[in-house]
Amino acid sequence: MKTIDIKATNLQSMFQTLKSTIGGTFTTQLNEGELYVDNGVGKGFIRGIELERDTIFVEFDIKFKEDVKFVIKSPQRAVANFLYCKEGKLSHSFLNSNQSKTVETFQTGISANITTNENHISFYKDIYVNSTIISVNTSKTSSREHPINKMVSEIFIKNSTEDYSYIGSYNLKIADSINQLKAIKQSGVVRTLLIQGLVNVILAMEIEQHSIDVKSAQNPTGSLTGFELKQIKELSDYINNFPETNLSVTELAAKISISPAKVQEGFKLMHDKTLNNYIRYVRVKKSEELIKNTDLNISEIVYSLGFSSRSYFSKIFKAQYNCSPIEYKQNIKLAATA
Repeated sequence: MKTIDIKATNLQSMFQTLKSTIGGTFTTQLNEGELYVDNGVGKGFIRGIELERDTIFVEFDIKFKEDVKFVIKSPQRAVANFLYCKEGKLSHSFLNSNQSKTVETFQTGISANITTNENHISFYKDIYVNSTIISVNTSKTSSREHPINKMVSEIFIKNSTEDYSYIGSYNLKIADSINQLKAIKQSGVVRTLLIQGLVNVILAMEIEQHSIDVKSAQNPTGSLTGFELKQIKELSDYINNFPETNLSVTELAAKISISPAKVQEGFKLMHDKTLNNYIRYVRVKKSEELIKNTDLNISEIVYSLGFSSRSYFSKIFKAQYNCSPIEYKQNIKLAATA
């Protein structure tokens, strides 16, 4: 196993350590850095950005060609780390601990050093991993300046007497937010603000998932396996790419080879909607984009998205956007000429 010691105190020095240890090409803009690796160690990206409230966001989008362990220095009671694995798997342990915990696809994980000062994050040979880590500074200084950091400290650090390590239930909603992060094309301050907003959403969902797991005696994923959750995610992506689909629940379930009942369970878990309600939601959202960005008239949009009638479309559009499609289109025109 290849071991990489990271004693960095900030993101820039962390990337310098990574580049000198595993090679690759490092690029930077504003407070964001990216290391591209394509050599004997592995292939892929490690990205990071320093955000407001003394928060660091790091994404691993990489496949290593050997087992790799990152040994990350972390002062006691000063940092809470929020881990999410969108694809693949990785493991976490503390200094001098013989126990490591594995974070599987769609799982969350939270750690905080209470009595030790190292986090060990291990990646497995030939397993592609897309995972993120949000590190929140919970030191006394940062907690005084930032109320959110103080609240994070109170939840995960204040009353802990030993190193805190938690592996949560499956959460597919976070994967959607990571996809939105990857889709950001803007640059400069706009990019930073968009990333900040989505990282805040991811952090909120991870804390919420932890709260649900602590309070619930049951597994919030119900009877679904990790494989089935991944299939639900693929079906969600299919609907987003082809919102005009008129396939039945049974036909859509057959596409991913799981039962209609489990499809409904998965969509309730992931989107808090039935499958049909989710299709309607995606169609209306897509219609709003078409009204805003194309010259198609309302009737053309209605039938291109698979709606059976214009009156029904107007009804559900108004329920979602508090105005009719015609009013929405007129408001866009007025805003453009103002």
